[in-house]
Amino acid sequence: MAAKRSFHESGSDQDQQNEKRRRTRPTLASVISEVVMGNFLQNFCSALEPMLRRVVNNEVERGLRRRTPSLTRSASLRIQALEPTSLMLIFTKDLSLPLFTGSKIVDVESNPLQVILVDTRGDQNIPTTLPYPVKVEIMVLDGDFPRGDCETWTSDEFGKHIVKERTGRRPLLAGELNLTMRDGFSPIGDIEFTDNSSWIRSRKFRLGARVIQGARQGVKIKEAMTKAFVVKDHRGELYKKHHPPMLKDEVWRLEKIGKDGAFHRKLASEGIKSVQDFLKLSIVNQSKLRTLLGVGMSEKMWEVTLKHARTCVMGRKLYISQGPNYTIILNPICQVVKAVINGQIYTNRDLTISNRAFIENLVREACTNWNSLEEVDGLSNAPALLTQGDFVDQYSNQCHATIRSDEHHARLMDESIQVASMQSNAIFQCNDCVFEIFVLISNVMDPLKGIEIALADII
Repeated sequence: MAAKRSFHESGSDQDQQNEKRRRTRPTLASVISEVVMGNFLQNFCSALEPMLRRVVNNEVERGLRRRTPSLTRSASLRIQALEPTSLMLIFTKDLSLPLFTGSKIVDVESNPLQVILVDTRGDQNIPTTLPYPVKVEIMVLDGDFPRGDCETWTSDEFGKHIVKERTGRRPLLAGELNLTMRDGFSPIGDIEFTDNSSWIRSRKFRLGARVIQGARQGVKIKEAMTKAFVVKDHRGELYKKHHPPMLKDEVWRLEKIGKDGAFHRKLASEGIKSVQDFLKLSIVNQSKLRTLLGVGMSEKMWEVTLKHARTCVMGRKLYISQGPNYTIILNPICQVVKAVINGQIYTNRDLTISNRAFIENLVREACTNWNSLEEVDGLSNAPALLTQGDFVDQYSNQCHATIRSDEHHARLMDESIQVASMQSNAIFQCNDCVFEIFVLISNVMDPLKGIEIALADII
């Protein structure tokens, strides 16, 4: 039979159990220490992870390069594909074309090029900024890159399609090629091509922009590039089209009409040598001009040529054709500005079928005897008088001559007074409208001020 434990032995057991409980209960200091250590490890691992990824990627590529060189490029592409980005550089506007060597590169509005930073998330490119400036470099790319106007590429692909100068030549692109982008915006200074694009397979270049690698600070930004374009030798600038053309420009300065080409020869055979000759015939007998150019000029080409011609600078010159009972005043392209028949001034509202046909015949006769017309200087904002159905598209800077008779002066004075009266009435009506809008806004704002005061009292 086992001996019973004494009172002192049972007491010592209880003391040992209480001591164990005290030892296992955590202290506040230990809890804080564990939390701090946990946060440190978590932050350390987060900071260490990108470095480990780069080390692993480099080791994998190095191993693949030693064992299977053909797989190096595809492995690199797969690794880069894991690094998507929504930040991208873009050129704000297209280039002004055509481009010639030695000529300043500008945008379609003849302003310096600009590169901005955008966020491509969503349906639109939203301009964005970085809290620090970044270095951007401008370079030339092959016009064939990327294939099929694809908008996705890797940085390696972008770098492999940069075009360098030909051996023994100056750098292909000269000027301010290194920029500093601040607030997501960077203008490009004077840059120009030193060589044409005819020597590469695609015969086209693109302009590209990318962030210099050391300036990325861990942020991946997609590169920018323009549309493909041809760069011609500066000697080709002698054949450049003029925008806008001048009246005395040779007719081949118009779009779709090449110098010494088929259209140029056809027009020259009919005495149409200048842009002014082209426009006069388009006004007086457009069907004849269209037939003269023939089926080789499609309707689309015809519209482009005619639209370009109609941007011509008209100037101030006017031409007067007089007869026994008429006086007609024409602008430089045979559009009628004023028509006076038997002492009556005709406007668009006054024209009938009979007098319209009569004026059209007078215009054709005046065009035939153009060199015998009296040339004067004039200034007016009045639109040209319509004399043919083809005249619907009028120029904004038409001119008319001052009619010298007292009766004509009086008529013009009356018209000026009427116009001034109409303008005054319009100004008064506009002021009344502005006053009514101001009163309406005041009526709306008064209740809002009361609500604002009430809210302030509650707060």
